[in-house]
Amino acid sequence: MAKVKLLTVMIPVFNEEECINDLFDALNNVSKSLSCDCEFLFINDGSTDNTLNLICQLQQKDNRISIVDLSRNFGKEIAMTAGLDYMKGDTLVIIDADLQDNPELLLTMVAEIENGYDDVYAQRTSRKGESVLKKTTSFLFYRLLAIMSSVPIQKDTGDFRMLSHKAIKALQQLKENERNMKGLFSFIGFKKKAIHYVRDERKAGKTKWNYLKLINLAIRGITAFSIKPLRIISVIGFLISLISFIFFIKVLIKALFYGDPVAGYPSMMSAILLLGGLQLLSIGVLGEYLGIVFSETKKRPIYFINDYYNTSYNQEPQHDKTEDV
Repeated sequence: MAKVKLLTVMIPVFNEEECINDLFDALNNVSKSLSCDCEFLFINDGSTDNTLNLICQLQQKDNRISIVDLSRNFGKEIAMTAGLDYMKGDTLVIIDADLQDNPELLLTMVAEIENGYDDVYAQRTSRKGESVLKKTTSFLFYRLLAIMSSVPIQKDTGDFRMLSHKAIKALQQLKENERNMKGLFSFIGFKKKAIHYVRDERKAGKTKWNYLKLINLAIRGITAFSIKPLRIISVIGFLISLISFIFFIKVLIKALFYGDPVAGYPSMMSAILLLGGLQLLSIGVLGEYLGIVFSETKKRPIYFINDYYNTSYNQEPQHDKTEDV
């Protein structure tokens, strides 16, 4: 099997000044045990604290560090896309800056990539330091996404994974604006391998994910990879129409043969509210898909770069410099 020559360690960061130094110390220690060279690619996703300055200070001490500084906060999905464009390695690993994902797993991941796997993903067996509500909603999200998606989705799996050169090239061909990386990792297929681990508590700072952002991510994850919500609405609409027709026939026959007093107000309001709610829900789902079409047809660049701090490696970034991103 092909040996890993240059491993790009991609770290998307947004206001992670409290974690940067500890993270790099941990990654640097692990890199000493790896048989390949490393590039540490930080994607600064519009941080407003001292994150960028700290990374620049680290780069002055270690020329393995590269920095892509985005022009504003575009979100983690877009930050990872920028990392795919600017990485130099033949192999890629994505890791968060909060040290919830143990860098020691990189040793196992590299071994599995060299054994012929294209996507070695870290699957959580438990999550330390998170509330029961967070654990429950996360559990339900992955199961719902797996049911609704048209491609197999790895359960309890985040973005912490290592990708082969083949998988990287496939991801770089996917250029849609509305991106859900968990779905894209599954969409490309290839040979996958799960590594089970216990996710640690955040090292420092606070999570940048609130429930509103998580709900938006869940909706994007479902609508980007499945039309099942539209099918479900169609089936519900057909069943309601069928029931309504049967009820109409029943009322008509009863009125013709037996006579029928005017229906009561509560039953009438219940029917109106039920059907009105279903109609609004249907319009909302259609609106989500229409919004995706609207975003995709504009063909806007999905991110802009404020600056790119290069390392001394001779390899050129994967990004095509002739494109305006």
